[in-house]
Amino acid sequence: MKAHRMQAGAFVVLVIATTLALGQQAPSINAAPNTVYVGAEGRFEAAPDTAQLQFNISPQEATAKEAYDHASRAADQIRHILRANGIDPKSAEIGYFAISPVYDWRQSKRKLLGYRVTSAVTLKLKDFDKVAPLVQQIADIDVTENQSLNYILENMEAAKAQAVENAYRHAHSEAEALAKAGGRAVGELSYGSVDVSEQSRPIVPMSRAMYAGVAAESTAPPPTAEFTPQHVVVTAHVNALFTLK
Repeated sequence: MKAHRMQAGAFVVLVIATTLALGQQAPSINAAPNTVYVGAEGRFEAAPDTAQLQFNISPQEATAKEAYDHASRAADQIRHILRANGIDPKSAEIGYFAISPVYDWRQSKRKLLGYRVTSAVTLKLKDFDKVAPLVQQIADIDVTENQSLNYILENMEAAKAQAVENAYRHAHSEAEALAKAGGRAVGELSYGSVDVSEQSRPIVPMSRAMYAGVAAESTAPPPTAEFTPQHVVVTAHVNALFTLK
């Protein structure tokens, strides 16, 4: 029997994976011959361009009509405050409006105490100098509560794209370094996956009672005075598979 000698074709598979700090797992992928698989992180950080103020109008009265009328007066006060600060009331957005009965459940038979009107308002401001006076003036209205202030980027999609581009550059750079060490060169992108996340900052709403306890009759500057709004941070993780030359 004539012997035949078979020679296997050599191939190189280079794989490098950079895991996220939170233990993110890279998607399973079957790396083809002559490829390099890289995972890398990117980051985009920018100063916020919008202040987002949220609060509730929430009066309670004996009848639904009285609660509704009280809410209407409070809303009119807010419109006056906005105009006085050079803000068009139409820029304030109503999230929801509800009228509901309020009961005393401490007795075996519930007792109707009255009716509460609840309305959620969101206001976005580009002029940060108006934030402090608005917070104080709105808090002075007797039926506003749960104020919260957050600084955001309006065009978040553009920020995410920047973070992804940054992560891709890191991935490509790492792939080039690894390929060079193996005597090869990086070719075109064969596969890619992206995971993007925004920095999450908890917002603690301040009720009227809380505000009154720390700021009523105070001549001190507002808590936000002279401070710089926290930057918005977007991170991205890119998994990329490149061919090798």
